[in-house]
Amino acid sequence: MESCSHIAVASLLLPLLLGLSLLFRQIDAEVQYHDFVVQATPVKRLCKAHNIITVNGQFPGPTIEVKNGDTLVINVVNRARYNVTLHWHGVRQMRTAWADGPEFVTQCPIRPGGSYTYRFTIEGQEGTLWWHAHSSWLRATVYGALIIHPKENSSYPFTEPKREVPVILGEWWDRNPIDVVREATRTGAAPNISDAFTINGQPGDLYNCSNKDTTVIPVKAGETNLLRFINAALNTELFVAIANHKMTVVSADASYTKPFTTSVLMLGPGQTTDVLVTMDQPASRYYIAARAYASAQGVAFDNTTTTAILEYDCGCSEPGQGIPPVFPALPAYNDTGAASAFSAGLRSLSTVDIPGPVDENLFFTVGLGLFNCPPGKTCGGPNNTRMAASINNASFVLPDTYSILQAHYQRVPGVFTTDFPAVPPVQFDYTAQNVSRSLWQPVAATKVYKLKYGSVVQLVLQGTNIFAAENHPIHIHGYDFYILAEGFGNFNAAKDNAKFNLVDPPMRNTVGVPVSGWAVIRFAADNPGVWLMHCHLDVHITWGLAMAFLVEDGVGELQSLEEPPVDLPVC
Repeated sequence: MESCSHIAVASLLLPLLLGLSLLFRQIDAEVQYHDFVVQATPVKRLCKAHNIITVNGQFPGPTIEVKNGDTLVINVVNRARYNVTLHWHGVRQMRTAWADGPEFVTQCPIRPGGSYTYRFTIEGQEGTLWWHAHSSWLRATVYGALIIHPKENSSYPFTEPKREVPVILGEWWDRNPIDVVREATRTGAAPNISDAFTINGQPGDLYNCSNKDTTVIPVKAGETNLLRFINAALNTELFVAIANHKMTVVSADASYTKPFTTSVLMLGPGQTTDVLVTMDQPASRYYIAARAYASAQGVAFDNTTTTAILEYDCGCSEPGQGIPPVFPALPAYNDTGAASAFSAGLRSLSTVDIPGPVDENLFFTVGLGLFNCPPGKTCGGPNNTRMAASINNASFVLPDTYSILQAHYQRVPGVFTTDFPAVPPVQFDYTAQNVSRSLWQPVAATKVYKLKYGSVVQLVLQGTNIFAAENHPIHIHGYDFYILAEGFGNFNAAKDNAKFNLVDPPMRNTVGVPVSGWAVIRFAADNPGVWLMHCHLDVHITWGLAMAFLVEDGVGELQSLEEPPVDLPVC
């Protein structure tokens, strides 16, 4: 009898204790409100005045700083002449897919004159993420840092830095980027390459009319600082180095890593890397420099170099005046070895509990292709074709009457199909030098792959040599994943499974699939909704290098997609 009363008391106390625990967590957390006005803003770069699209007139846009557990409420008003959406890159968006942002995937765009409020909570994430437009090529200028600090009374798993500095790498066109992509879409040709790269919005000393505004980062001798690198470039993977200074990597894509020291970073678009840098050199000025990692042979790329200056405080009235900065050594543009060495250095901070056993074994080819030119037309691609790209030979087409998430939620037929193939429709020698021309033309479609809530997914991402082999930075919305292995050639489970790191694989939201190679990732489908997976080289998503996962609801409210917000834009 006594034991029964103990059980009764315990059963009453348990919900109370859980409730108190939740309350204390909420007391620590804050709700932040921001107003983002998307608008045209005059700026001058490379000797020319431009009207670019910005948020709040800032380029780069505002930095958002939150703590793990905080909620963001961001009211976006569109005063520009283009449709726009915003994506919070790397934020898990647990049950809040309506706030994820990719246009026609989770929402219809915010029309000129319209508005939409993004509401979401940061749960269990710390480090450097970022936000950017996810509509056409607006993200060329519409982007900013999203920095997640540890909770109150928590700390970094490394020595507290003296100062923290976001370093955002960007890509600049001397034309309106929307005009650049529209012209390419009209002709079927590859779009014009960029004219410059930028660091925190400025090209730097090596470009015309730019040296007066070069980004300068002031530092003091002896201190250790945290530099938060973000690759916001539209179409270019970038090598980064700092003259005479080593960098200790401590985090990538807002997941802590085992510290490793390197003289060069490689970031694909979408990726972030946090590094500790100790100011252990003579007081002077040192360049931070970035330039392209161009892995595709025979494909045009922007071969310019952007710079910022690390400037030591020498205690004099005008520090650094007249002292030419020291320049770092950067890898060659096509140095795949340097890119691979950096990637191989990333490991999770601790031993991880990798999800398993695997329920879904998927194999996706990622690469380029060519569409035949419509009869009677002239096209700008090779041999009168149109440039294309695909995953498993399906070239992704965005709907325009509903977003995929709305169509799923409202059960609207005819917007998408659920027959995305789990394996390539035709198996071939994916990385052969001469892939049969019969395999070059993909099929245009809006296909998703359905996943049951909680299913464990292992996905082989296999690059192809169709048209041109290239390193593809593949990003999955709404998820982080473990990168179990990477390699070159065709993935072969019989020998390559032995290479899997099942102890401390890095966790990321964007993986660089090596040129003529493969990567294997694993995640549990614990977030219901529709989640875009795409190459973060925007030229490739324009050509169709994308697909979406439709993760079904689980059991009960906490495993189900929230209801759509009342102000969700209509198409």
